[in-house]
Amino acid sequence: MTDSDQQRDRADQAPATQAPTTKHTVVVPNSINMVSLLGPGDEHLALIEQAFDADVHVRGNRITLHGQPSEIALAERLLEELVTIIRTGQGVTGETVERVLAMLRAETTERPADVLSLNILSNRGRSIRPKTLNQKRYVDSIDKHTITFGIGPAGTGKTYLAMAKAVQALQAKQVNRIILTRPAVEAGERLGFLPGTLSEKIDPYLRPLYDALHDMIDPESIPKLLAAGTIEVAPLAYMRGRSLNDSFIILDEAQNTSPEQMKMFLTRLGFGSKIVVTGDVTQVDLPSGTQSGLRIIEGILDGVEDISFQRLTSHDVVRHRLVGRIVAAYDEFDARSGGAATRPGQPGAR
Repeated sequence: MTDSDQQRDRADQAPATQAPTTKHTVVVPNSINMVSLLGPGDEHLALIEQAFDADVHVRGNRITLHGQPSEIALAERLLEELVTIIRTGQGVTGETVERVLAMLRAETTERPADVLSLNILSNRGRSIRPKTLNQKRYVDSIDKHTITFGIGPAGTGKTYLAMAKAVQALQAKQVNRIILTRPAVEAGERLGFLPGTLSEKIDPYLRPLYDALHDMIDPESIPKLLAAGTIEVAPLAYMRGRSLNDSFIILDEAQNTSPEQMKMFLTRLGFGSKIVVTGDVTQVDLPSGTQSGLRIIEGILDGVEDISFQRLTSHDVVRHRLVGRIVAAYDEFDARSGGAATRPGQPGAR
């Protein structure tokens, strides 16, 4: 065996060069409760250890991180954001830790603490805030544009956040009234065929809007606001022929509008008003052969000044975390099967 062969054998037997590691200690300010940061039973600490390829050790208010530099830097940023959120008076949950981490890994320009600390509305000690980056962009778009479309799956806060912005605008006297509407598509808008009074007929279609209102306004004041017309909740068919001035108008379940209904609704816009249109193009309940006005509207209005289209995804679902996984699974199935899971008119598409 030659010297060169022996050298090659030694090189083959030599251990692979390990990636460089670093160690850094984060000192948490004494004003921060470590249980709030690390979670009850170190729940948040366990999430951090699972999320990073690094060793994490805690002693008092000192957190020592040991691992690859990129992972250590990201873990430091996570801790910094969580400390900032705690300083705003908010509680940190396991969900908060996961959302901050997702935003950091997405390398967005916005700070997670700024996103999660934006207070839209407070009522009875409860604050309504965006919980994801896309939700914050959606809320910002509502502020900046006269018409905003919020398109995304169930549970992404499209309608809830729009209603919070509407109540905020009413309280700030930016508008004189709130108008909430949605198509009663299951009845084909032929409400006369349903039993009961007019109120009883339309209530099943509008109940989700009333439920959200009760989260944002003192329940005892809602009947007075409804009686005075300051808040109006009505089926889409009731918007025809009107011009809506100084109003914050929300069209919910817009995927169930026809192109003609969508045009009718958008042209109700009056002076000093703002419109938010929300819907999920994967959950169309229109009769077979009827085109969804929401599905084609972006192609019609794309590029029109003062109109914004904001899209939310399964990553923005703020219900039980399993809901986000279900939505993502359906999206993946639709991609494989050409949308068979949510084809209009198919049972279970709603």
